[in-house]
Amino acid sequence: MLGVLIPFGLLFCHFPTMDEQLQMLEHAQQTAIDLAIQFGPKLVVALLILAAGFYVGRWIGKLTYSMLAKLGLTEALCQLLVRIMRTMVMGLFVIMALQNLGVELLPLLAGLGVAGAGIALAMQGVLGNLAAGLTIIFTRPFQVGEYISIADEEGTVVGIHLFNTVLSHPDHSRIIIPNRKIVGEILHNFGTLRQLDVMVGVAYDTDIKQALAAIRELLAAHPKILQEPEPLIRVLSLADSGVEIAIRPWTTVDNYYDTSSDITQAVLESFRARGISIPFPQREVRLLGTS
Repeated sequence: MLGVLIPFGLLFCHFPTMDEQLQMLEHAQQTAIDLAIQFGPKLVVALLILAAGFYVGRWIGKLTYSMLAKLGLTEALCQLLVRIMRTMVMGLFVIMALQNLGVELLPLLAGLGVAGAGIALAMQGVLGNLAAGLTIIFTRPFQVGEYISIADEEGTVVGIHLFNTVLSHPDHSRIIIPNRKIVGEILHNFGTLRQLDVMVGVAYDTDIKQALAAIRELLAAHPKILQEPEPLIRVLSLADSGVEIAIRPWTTVDNYYDTSSDITQAVLESFRARGISIPFPQREVRLLGTS
């Protein structure tokens, strides 16, 4: 029965006639024409704004690159900052194009603001490192190749990146410090030079002038000791067992540890050759007899 009713029901379906189809096509064409008349000029202007934004972004990118190159920044960092600048400029022109098309930007910006706040909260550590990295790059409290002490760590700076700074430790290990741990902390920048601090003792009966002359002679002959700034050689204190002499010359950061050992050995050999006695700790003990 159902098989009889369904074909019978199809007899009552209305199929559009040829005239109705033509009317629908004409209506669609008219609607398209109206939309083109209404939004066509705005669309053309919006495309022109985007094109202008593209070329303005390229121009500002080149200008930014030339300015950053004068600061001595690395090529990768310059390229990154240039891309950020071009993206910001292009984003501004995109907003102008959307405004020209009549797009309501307030709800869109509100939504982006909420999303941005959530992202910033979730990535506050990363963003903190980024902000600190930019601060380090532009304020330049230290540069690659300098020896610094920061956050209970020290070493030679081998890399300054947006999120961290890499130090090379004298034991040939690497120290990676997040940039937010550097900005705002007390920083000791040794530069490219370091001052040695060698201590030596001589007996009280030693000719001090002869001992100081021997030290000056070996410092002047050592190839890794810098003569400018002038090495400091001072009688430091009168200790229990002898006279303490401080030897504080300068050398480069790379030669610091080797030179410190060389000077200590050279002083020992020079004093032995000249008959200058280096005292060892002594204690005088008196035994008092009982009556």
